[in-house]
Amino acid sequence: MAWKLMLASAVAMAARSVPYAVAKPAGKSFVAHASGLLPLKSTPIDPDWIVSGNPQARTAEHSRGHDEASLTAIWDCTAGEFRWYFGWDETVMILEGEVHITAEDGTERTLSTGDVAFFAGGTWASWRVDNYVRKVAFLRKPFPKPLAIAYRLRNMLRNGGNQGIAA
Repeated sequence: MAWKLMLASAVAMAARSVPYAVAKPAGKSFVAHASGLLPLKSTPIDPDWIVSGNPQARTAEHSRGHDEASLTAIWDCTAGEFRWYFGWDETVMILEGEVHITAEDGTERTLSTGDVAFFAGGTWASWRVDNYVRKVAFLRKPFPKPLAIAYRLRNMLRNGGNQGIAA
């Protein structure tokens, strides 16, 4: 355990000495679209995950982070019930319709227009769409545990121990 803390400290100190931006990232630095105008493409749900009905899903990628570790997409789905595996951390905001969610721990919640929810990467949830649902999804690849610890430590050192959210 001690060696992990020492390694995380060394990584954090090294990261602290590197400037925030060495060079401007390649690609776009600002992306804006009307969510209703993004072209949605069919993204079939794995047939083994479908519990009932014939849910039809579509996705439109809005933007992707320069490091390929995050993306934002618009997703919609017609009526049906299915299980869904979240390979990435995902925060969703329902834009239209509603969905009935049952998490792995048995927590049940109906999400409707304006609701926001978070699903941790590596988990399953059951989705029941009675009519239609449309969401914006903010996805982020989770860091491996040692890297996440080093990243948090670096942020604590940079922020003098303050853990607030900056705008």
